[in-house]
Amino acid sequence: MMRKEHIKTPVTDKKVHFSTILIYAGLIIWALISIFPVYWMLTFSLKNNAEIFGENVAGLPKYWLWSNYVQALNTGHMYVYFFNSIIVAAATILITIVASFMSTYAMTRLVWKGRKTMNKFFMLGLTIPIHASIVPIYVTLSKMHMLSTYWAVIIPYAAFSLSMGILISTGFMGDIPYDLDEAAFLDGCGVWGIFLRIIVPLMTPALATVGIYTFLQCWNELMFANVFISDDRIKTLPVGVQALSGQYTTDWGPIGAALSLATIPTLLVYVFLSKRIQDSFIAGAVKG
Repeated sequence: MMRKEHIKTPVTDKKVHFSTILIYAGLIIWALISIFPVYWMLTFSLKNNAEIFGENVAGLPKYWLWSNYVQALNTGHMYVYFFNSIIVAAATILITIVASFMSTYAMTRLVWKGRKTMNKFFMLGLTIPIHASIVPIYVTLSKMHMLSTYWAVIIPYAAFSLSMGILISTGFMGDIPYDLDEAAFLDGCGVWGIFLRIIVPLMTPALATVGIYTFLQCWNELMFANVFISDDRIKTLPVGVQALSGQYTTDWGPIGAALSLATIPTLLVYVFLSKRIQDSFIAGAVKG
């Protein structure tokens, strides 16, 4: 029996080793396929038209034209669009986090008639495509004289991010023991005191995940920003890049630079905070 086991073990190890090699090889190939568009975009932004359209399509630039970034920032006014995108993203994240936490607290920690129905109503927002409501939102904003303002995109972005924010917050808030609420109530805290002093400090992980999700949703959104904003001083990055492509139809280097400037923040957020993003969806799926 000992000899038979000794003979089978190397064969089994060899099979396991071969399957592991195949798995890692497949993962490496998939990683290269996923990274190539980013690599192509970054090299695209440092080339001239001759290299982009035939001489050196996929290779490293022969001449590193950092002036493309200078042209995109100065002539294309990308710094203005970048600043506008930061304002819109920051305001949207703040509104979404505050509204999500308060709504979740009311529907999960307080007892009142219709709270479950209200939670289902908010979850319906996950099923509505954001651009399916562009016409009614445009009419509403027009009647309120809010077109071509920051609020024209901040309010819709926050509204469409609220459902996911509540779903994420519900998963995290459900892990907080109800005994803490009772202890705080016995110590003299009211509803707002429990929320601000007990719940909010313990919701830091949810704050990060809701903020990351909202940022990824609103940073690259184009349709709302293009339709609701016509003032060049308030346009965001995606609209600015679109306008730049129309202005520099014969010089594609600055367009690649503008695309890189618009994409890099999103990549940095995802690379350094991807674990938070995964936790948000897992928590929402389990607890929601």
